[in-house]
Amino acid sequence: MTQNFFQTFILLLLVTDPFGNVPLFASVLNPVPVARRPRIVMRECAIAFVLLLIFMFFGRHFLTALQLSEVSLRIGGSVILLLISIRMIFPHPDGVLGRTEGGEPFIVPLAIPALAGPSALATVLLFSRESTGEVLVHVAALAAVGLVWLAVFLSAERLQKVLGPQVMTAFERLMGLILTAMSVEMLLGGIREFVRTL
Repeated sequence: MTQNFFQTFILLLLVTDPFGNVPLFASVLNPVPVARRPRIVMRECAIAFVLLLIFMFFGRHFLTALQLSEVSLRIGGSVILLLISIRMIFPHPDGVLGRTEGGEPFIVPLAIPALAGPSALATVLLFSRESTGEVLVHVAALAAVGLVWLAVFLSAERLQKVLGPQVMTAFERLMGLILTAMSVEMLLGGIREFVRTL
């Protein structure tokens, strides 16, 4: 059971990629007052956790009810990621998300698709097929990953100060480039899966 916990923990940590998402969080939260940022980080992490938890238990029923496939979820998520990554590489005056009321992000893109993205949702959907005991282990692993999210994103501000604005800008553009490649790969993977169903 311990081995299963650590395997799930590592898998969820990789698919949610909190360390890779630091530049995205830093960029999106840049226009937000410093005092407000920790609350937003906690809120977005909580939303992502709850969404993944819901998908772990009810995801398959939800997709069936809406007549959606895992492929459409993957393709849709990849398009959103692609648009975000392009704004990371070519900065826009309105920021990564465009102009938002009060300059504060809500759900998109921090909770979805940065943390609870297509790959993470597809991963927890697989867990819903397993026994109750195994699902409880997966829930514990997801909770542990959620704590890692909080630790990483709450310290993102300090990371910015240590590295400086120029390094963070360069890092953000590099991550934007990597995110572009990942989103295209995700899109191609979704298209390949769709073609197989024809």
